[in-house]
Amino acid sequence: MGVKPLGDRVVIKPLDVETEVKKGGIIIPDTAKEKPQQGEIMEVGAGRRTDKGDVVQMEVKKGDRVLYGKYSGTEVTIDNDEFLIMREGDILAVVS
Repeated sequence: MGVKPLGDRVVIKPLDVETEVKKGGIIIPDTAKEKPQQGEIMEVGAGRRTDKGDVVQMEVKKGDRVLYGKYSGTEVTIDNDEFLIMREGDILAVVS
């Protein structure tokens, strides 16, 4: 991939979300939904540093599938692919 996030940041590849169709054929676009998004962690940083300089290890790892808030992170394009870079604290949960 060629990108290594710094500190407690992670690079996430958003997963495709299915478009919901209600009875009667009404399509609810993803932009109208207020729900967490899912993605796969592609790269992780070394972890955050405390005030004393110690490194706190990341709880997530490469390959984890995670939930994050709809407007979390910064969208970036790397090698024509869309990714999000966000802090580990913006991740809501790991999906098992």
